[in-house]
Amino acid sequence: MVYADVMNIKRKIVFVYNPISGSRRLIPVLPIIERFVNRDLYDYSIVSTEYKGHATELARKYAAKQYDAVIAVGGDGTVNEVGCGLIGTDTALGIIPCGSGNGLARHLGIPMDPFKAVKWLDKSIFTEIDYGMMGDQPFFCTCGVGFDAKVSDSFSKAGSRGVLTYLESIMKEIATYHNETYKLSFDKSSETFEAFFITCANADQWGNNAYIAPTASLQDGILDVIAAHPFNVVDAPLIAFQLFNKQIHKNPKVSVRKCRGVTITRDSDGPAHYDGEPVMLGKEIHIEIVSRGLKVLIPDRHRGI
Repeated sequence: MVYADVMNIKRKIVFVYNPISGSRRLIPVLPIIERFVNRDLYDYSIVSTEYKGHATELARKYAAKQYDAVIAVGGDGTVNEVGCGLIGTDTALGIIPCGSGNGLARHLGIPMDPFKAVKWLDKSIFTEIDYGMMGDQPFFCTCGVGFDAKVSDSFSKAGSRGVLTYLESIMKEIATYHNETYKLSFDKSSETFEAFFITCANADQWGNNAYIAPTASLQDGILDVIAAHPFNVVDAPLIAFQLFNKQIHKNPKVSVRKCRGVTITRDSDGPAHYDGEPVMLGKEIHIEIVSRGLKVLIPDRHRGI
């Protein structure tokens, strides 16, 4: 792991914020940035996204200008867009989490409070993390098919954001959802089974401290592939408890495989998701890991990523 101390050199950074991210508008975050960013350490600017995909364009623009970091101010969707624009560059991704799940920020140990998140930049360090590819779409936390993809699609169409809206989407979809049959093809083996969902994880959680892959690392060059086999209402409370207590991999209804890549084959086209963003894909989906392809800023106290 390679670290760089940002304390001794004044660096150029830009905050890219999404004004409609999360459960509330982000305008109150801007005064926090303006007041508490350390001007002795950073030359900074703030820009707003205006449409889907704009954050990726902005990230590429500032990376081409050799900025030291682009700070995503928003949720997992904004973080994904900024990260996509920084892959393979020397410009680091930073995060001020303001979304509903904040999966990557939580794994990296970034504070959820915007004030604390701005202040941690003063003692941040650079490192590199893996990222995943689902077809030609990069992801940084998780991607998958099945129930969580259906919920992501429903959540994206809801009129509001936040944890309550997400729970409402779960209740809406679970009433009519049916398990599907999947074939998982690895380098030297394959498995076919019925499953509630299949998640491919680079980071350890979906977000909101729901740890779908407790043993996942952002720096091991490995995907954690989690399959939830069919279960009934009696199993649900234990699964939910284990999900939020880093024990889901111990449940007999859950299988975990570690690999560098996997091809998921299902019976028909349908929904999938990357970092919580819904997308419609075909019957066959190839997913793989790319080692140490993204530079990020993390709190200097946080080593175990």
